Amino acid sequence: MSEATALPLGQVSHAVSDLDRAVKFFRDEVGLPLLFQAPPNLAFFMMGSVRLMVTKPEGLSNAGANSTLYFKVTDIEAVRTAMQARGITFEDEPHLIAKMPDHELWMTFFRDPDGSLLGLMEEKR
Repeated sequence: MSEATALPLGQVSHAVSDLDRAVKFFRDEVGLPLLFQAPPNLAFFMMGSVRLMVTKPEGLSNAGANSTLYFKVTDIEAVRTAMQARGITFEDEPHLIAKMPDHELWMTFFRDPDGSLLGLMEEKR
């Protein structure tokens, strides 16, 4: 394994149009722990062992034109139900994506306030 492939992911950046609205969404609806804010344009959350930096767009970056964030969960139906109770609208039901040799990959999708696609994923064994 090369040194580059052994580097763990430490942080992901996610561009948003309204930082206050995004903080409320990720903290109160998604349920991510808010680590800290660095006014006026940054907020940091914990996603397992990876930090999520929520930021106002810089340069050519546009809010709503992000990569998809997939949140790994152990009970996709229960997490989806809890998130719905906090106000998140899902685009679909949890569904089978692929049968792997040792597990099934299940996903369901929702959007942040800027329209960026987000997903829950579970590797059911």
